[in-house]
Amino acid sequence: MGMKVGVGVSWRLDRTRISSSQHGAITDRHPPGISATNPAGLSPHIGNNFSMPIIALLADPPREGLVYPKIVEDSPLTAASATELYTAVLKDMIRAIAQSGASLLINHPTEEQLSESETVQDAGESGAESGSQIPPEAELRSVVAETIATPDSVRFEPQVGSTFSARAGNTATHLLREEGAKSVAILRPQVPLLTRTRIDQASIKLRSNDAVIGPGTEGRCYYPAFGVPIDFEAVFTDPEVESITARARESDGSEPGDVEFVPPLPVLERGADLLDIVPNVRARVRAGRQVPEHTAQFVADHGLRVRAVDGERRLVTGE
Repeated sequence: MGMKVGVGVSWRLDRTRISSSQHGAITDRHPPGISATNPAGLSPHIGNNFSMPIIALLADPPREGLVYPKIVEDSPLTAASATELYTAVLKDMIRAIAQSGASLLINHPTEEQLSESETVQDAGESGAESGSQIPPEAELRSVVAETIATPDSVRFEPQVGSTFSARAGNTATHLLREEGAKSVAILRPQVPLLTRTRIDQASIKLRSNDAVIGPGTEGRCYYPAFGVPIDFEAVFTDPEVESITARARESDGSEPGDVEFVPPLPVLERGADLLDIVPNVRARVRAGRQVPEHTAQFVADHGLRVRAVDGERRLVTGE
């Protein structure tokens, strides 16, 4: 049975193509809110004089064996399916950021960094080992070009640092100190339910706070944003939401930093996270609410659902 998502958009929650109806169709060409009079796609309550943040999306190229390794380890999804899911989540997040009007910077690893990755070394058929000659930046540029109408608006920069905290810290600190950015947010391709509205909420809170935190499931943090530099050394330490908040409150002056929060969202990193993500996506489709289009299509194509099996919640595939 077809269901409505947004205005006049029909979706099917089965293994057929999730598509739009004739009226109010959502397409890749013209994301909602982007127009000649509002080219940045800013929500009306923000206004054109408001400085949106730079969002640094630290992303690996979608190579089999490289992305979502923990999902492959403890879910029914194969490495190929996990790569397809990663690409879907990445596209949904790119679209949400583009619709918000924030500046998107994709921070990618170099081929040399990937060749040193233990994940790649242990992945039997990874892109690097199978002789892929496409640079990481080119792979990610291709994903962006498939997702939004203005791919040239997206900036690409190589990552610098040996750990995620170091890479995130180098990027955020450079943008805030060297380039004069008003605020910077750090994201990973792990938040399929991220929306333009949530980004707008965080951006507004950053006007009067030094940091804004988006708590994720199990103490993780899906959206840390900063208006001033902090000490990023080992800051993404479990539990992330507490570690980042504590570091943001630290101050080299007399007053601790002001920290605000936006509502939580589930994080997708390992197989168990699908037990939360999949029902949320399916419920939104059933209710006719806004859904991450590419992730919802993946869920439908693979027949993903959560069922109780022998008293335990498990992810099952197929009809």
